[in-house]
Amino acid sequence: MAILQLLHASLPDKLSNIKTANYAQIPSWVSLSRKPNEFSLKAPQTQQGNLENVHLISLSKQGKLKEVQEFLQEMDRSNIPVTPQSYKHLLETCASLRCLRYGELVHDRIKRLEKNPPAFLENHVLQMYCECGNLSNARKLFDEMREKTLGSWVIIISAYADEGLLENALALYLAMRDLDVKANPSIYISLLKSLSHFSYLELGKQVHCQVIKAGFTDNVSMDTAICNMYVKCGLLESAEWVFDLMREKNAIAWTAMMVGYTQADRAEDTLEFFRRMVREGIELDAFVFSITLKACAALEDWKMGGQVHGLIFKLGLESEVSVGTPLVDFYVKCRNLESASRAFEQMTEPNDVSWSALLCGYSQIGEFEKCIKVFKSLRNEGVALNEFMYTSIFQVCSAFADLSLGTQSHGDAIKRGLISYLYGESAMITMYAKCGRLDLAYQVFELMDEPDTVAWTAMIAGYAYHGSASEALNLLNRMQASGVRPNAVTFVAVLTACSHNGLIEEAEQYLDSMNSKHGVEPTIDHYDCMIDAYARAGFLNKALDLINTMPFEPDAMSWKSLLGGCTIHRNFELGKIAAEKLLQLDPEDNAAYILMFNLHALSGRWGEAASVRRTMAERNLRKEIGCSWITIKGSVHRFIVGDRHHPQTEEIYSKLQELNFSDTIQEHALLSEEDDTSNILLERKDQLLVHSERLAIAFGLISTPTNTPVVVFKNLRACKDCHDFGKHVSMVTGREIVVRDSNRFHHFKSGKCSCSDYW
Repeated sequence: MAILQLLHASLPDKLSNIKTANYAQIPSWVSLSRKPNEFSLKAPQTQQGNLENVHLISLSKQGKLKEVQEFLQEMDRSNIPVTPQSYKHLLETCASLRCLRYGELVHDRIKRLEKNPPAFLENHVLQMYCECGNLSNARKLFDEMREKTLGSWVIIISAYADEGLLENALALYLAMRDLDVKANPSIYISLLKSLSHFSYLELGKQVHCQVIKAGFTDNVSMDTAICNMYVKCGLLESAEWVFDLMREKNAIAWTAMMVGYTQADRAEDTLEFFRRMVREGIELDAFVFSITLKACAALEDWKMGGQVHGLIFKLGLESEVSVGTPLVDFYVKCRNLESASRAFEQMTEPNDVSWSALLCGYSQIGEFEKCIKVFKSLRNEGVALNEFMYTSIFQVCSAFADLSLGTQSHGDAIKRGLISYLYGESAMITMYAKCGRLDLAYQVFELMDEPDTVAWTAMIAGYAYHGSASEALNLLNRMQASGVRPNAVTFVAVLTACSHNGLIEEAEQYLDSMNSKHGVEPTIDHYDCMIDAYARAGFLNKALDLINTMPFEPDAMSWKSLLGGCTIHRNFELGKIAAEKLLQLDPEDNAAYILMFNLHALSGRWGEAASVRRTMAERNLRKEIGCSWITIKGSVHRFIVGDRHHPQTEEIYSKLQELNFSDTIQEHALLSEEDDTSNILLERKDQLLVHSERLAIAFGLISTPTNTPVVVFKNLRACKDCHDFGKHVSMVTGREIVVRDSNRFHHFKSGKCSCSDYW
């Protein structure tokens, strides 16, 4: 707009008198095909061509370019000249409509009929080419112009800058300076915007110096562009300095600062700026609310977010998708799905980003069935799906172990051309791995052109999850050889693989080399993996030493890993210390009490074991219900401990009886996370016989062909007795039994498990 105002200001006064014509009355009756006497009856005669040019301008303003061409031909036949003002309007229309073909016709006409077109007219031709995106023609015209005005330089430099052709823009800017043509604010603003886009901080500083020398620092648009440039380049201190010096701060400047704080993970500063905007009466728009809600989501600031929502409601912006979508995301981050759903329903026209936010929310808080239901309805209704939706559904399929839906979604993504997005492919790798199909996960990985860190990590984690440590470590070597650097998550997967396979020396080497060799600072998660590795392998004192010497305060997982190792290796004294520390950090941890009970039981301290169970019952500890499920012909069959609701209950229990595994259960068996602890006198043996994974395995045996594996999924860790049951079933039936518990996969074949009883 500033450029057009500059061009209009340069128009000769003698052309301005046309503006008094009444355009609205003209198009209905003007026609050069009428005879002169008929023409004169309709309107008074004026200076030759004035009326025709007024009509031409009217047609141009209405965007009727085809009629313009026909009328120009009539004017040519009548030898009526087209005025520069008419050409100006024609070129402006072609530029606004991005109609290059008609614009070129007008330019050809000017070259043919105008020997020395005025500079302002050539500038309009130049502007037309730039607006239509034909910078090659624009540059050719600029180079051929006999008279280059300031407006000419503004147009061509701004066009190059806006298109991201920064070198061309800067070269012309320097050429302009060499010719002693003084730049105006528009040129500097365009350069600053382009520099912001490419984050060229040093060049931005130089342009800022030129602006100061030129005396344009009191220009609001200029100051805003400088502020935004520093924000985009990540120099918030300089942006704050410029912002504070601005005598007049517009909404764009405020918003730029808020964006900068958000990108720098300074959400509290973002909210403080929002409060200042409210206090100073700055007009709030949808974009401001969007940024503010992102900050509230990052901080999970329920109170502030609710106040912002109140303002949004007051201003009537709830229905706008640009506000409604971040509002949904905010409530999702605060784990308030009810409010998220209400916010979603307020949007009049939710787009694919809105649906993605809702699906992501369902996925993050474990509402997997709702997520799947919404996704299927969107797919059936033909709603445009994007890569983020597929990423969410792959994550749900991973957690829910829904291989059927995951495979269907994979096919859909291929058909829609969304398969090339790295994060979607990485989510697919995880999905296939967690659904027990490591072969398909590897197939997806191998088909990727250039897998990034996330993809490599997903595949390494898949191998670790299945207990294939050698494959995981070999893949890490391939990753490094390909030039992709591992990150913190990669090393969690690597250390987990080592821990689950007893590779203590390798785990120590990887932990030690993280910072020195790979530049990755170890976190508490990495130390917890190492503690777990020591504890599983029986190096309990080493585990305790690491807890005491690591550069972090031990968390619940640190002590839980040590307590688990003490239970496995029956170290009562050290286990008691670990249990006390764990319960200090998390007194409501159900798993901690189970580990304590088992430790007492293994040490023959049945009184103490009973006391632990009594405490659990008295405290009414809330624990996750154990659930196992198996998918047969696309249908998911779920079981809980002692379940008798399945239509084939009789056949299932008959199969369990046939397997005849109960004789191996000891009278005083250990507790698992699945057991009912509400009654300490409850017969443990009866519970073991009907653990959920046993029911699911039995159902799988009677419902699937004998030459196929039985694949069962469980939300909790498998207990030792059920682990032994899996080995027993694989031996007596000759079938492969695959169980995924909360820790890893177990592949039972011929009476042996892939974990080698090391889990």
